[in-house]
Amino acid sequence: MNGARFSCVQPNGTRLSRTLSGVTIEARPTPAAQEAAPSEDPLALDRQVCFALAVASRNVIGLYRPALEPLGLTHPQYLVMLALWQHGGLSVKELGRLLQLDSGTLSPLVKRLTISGLVTKERSQDDERSVVVSLTPAGRALRQRAEAVPHEVVARLGLSQDQLITLHQALLPVLRAVEHATP
Repeated sequence: MNGARFSCVQPNGTRLSRTLSGVTIEARPTPAAQEAAPSEDPLALDRQVCFALAVASRNVIGLYRPALEPLGLTHPQYLVMLALWQHGGLSVKELGRLLQLDSGTLSPLVKRLTISGLVTKERSQDDERSVVVSLTPAGRALRQRAEAVPHEVVARLGLSQDQLITLHQALLPVLRAVEHATP
């Protein structure tokens, strides 16, 4: 015989149901409690720093593409050029350290920039084992056109200069922490 069924919602969002005859006792989360649970889940996608950084990185780099296309550069090539515009000629090792790229990733970038006539590679006069990457006159001239890129990206992004500075300052400790983290 079935008794009358009563249910109530607990303060934590769990629905507690009981049958008057005492046969059925069940506790199940309400839909609202189920929706709230993912925010407490340590594996919830929207709680993952790695996910937020990956999506933000991919999307921000996507904003660079239309600005870099007229320059004939990809985003990784642009980073190489930024380092060379700032520091002048650099060894492949120094360039890799600055950009945090291994030689297997950096070498094809430098090769494409060499083919494009923007950089040269020469053995160091001080150390024959070292290869120095330097800007060509065309590479130096490209800098003037590239000066518009950051402004274009900031305009597309829609964040204020203060917000971008705050974001950059927040990321610096993360970068330092990752450098010192054990792989």
